[in-house]
Amino acid sequence: MAPTRKRRRSPIGLAFIAPFGALFALVFIVPILYAAYLSLFQDKLVGGNTFVGFANYVKLVQDPQFWDGVGRVFWFTLVQVPIMLVLAMALALALDSMRLHGARFLRVTIFLPYAVPAIVSTLMWGFLLGVKYGLFGSLNRALGTDLDPFAPGTTLISIGVMVTWAFTGFNMLIFYAALKAVPRELYEAAAIDGAGEFQIVRSIKLPALRGSLVVTIIFSIIGTFQMFNEPQILPSMVANSGVTTFYTPNLYAYNLAFTGSQQGYAAALALVMAAITIAVAYAVQIRGLRNAPDQ
Repeated sequence: MAPTRKRRRSPIGLAFIAPFGALFALVFIVPILYAAYLSLFQDKLVGGNTFVGFANYVKLVQDPQFWDGVGRVFWFTLVQVPIMLVLAMALALALDSMRLHGARFLRVTIFLPYAVPAIVSTLMWGFLLGVKYGLFGSLNRALGTDLDPFAPGTTLISIGVMVTWAFTGFNMLIFYAALKAVPRELYEAAAIDGAGEFQIVRSIKLPALRGSLVVTIIFSIIGTFQMFNEPQILPSMVANSGVTTFYTPNLYAYNLAFTGSQQGYAAALALVMAAITIAVAYAVQIRGLRNAPDQ
């Protein structure tokens, strides 16, 4: 038998991935490790920056303001995400039907709000829905009503409208791309067999969207759990909106770190919130893959 040759490992592959590895470690791994380090300390009036171990985490578990923000984004996700994804799916199915005139223009128009920066979007909706100088203010003066979309009880609904307007187009594009990957021969064969448009949607198109649906749900969960811009900007535009310093976990962490000078506690909050987000997204992924049909 011929002697086996040892496989020589070329360093070329490592050289190609080295820039990505260095950048990934710099912008992802190092900040996480630094946040974990900060979470073990507290800035006290006496003694300065003091090592406290896991005291910040124990305090966080017992913090009602943190759980109030978590509950708010949880219920927001539970209501807003299904509405947004159903709307995005309906738009994708309509565009894929090839029965709409100006489909390209509509596709770009629906996607365009996603390109608007979140701060600009919040300012725009703040002016539009504000009762002082917006559309509802003009309607109230004209009709003698007292409608306020940014009242404490309806502010979260108004934020849901903003988020839905901004991200429906993005999710629609993901669904539309998944539909375009379906071979047209399947539609033709179904039509020859006598299937109507509704049957084609139910039997071919909707099953084809299951994988992309899992992806959009995960993206939407991550996005809503990170909600920050809207509750951060609205209080400066609208009086008595009900937005508190702990309205969302991200807003709470920001105020703790930059207003309350509690960087250690804010770091612990950020890490716990990241763990919750990862756990929920992972659970959705596992359930989605379990229910997905075998390809």
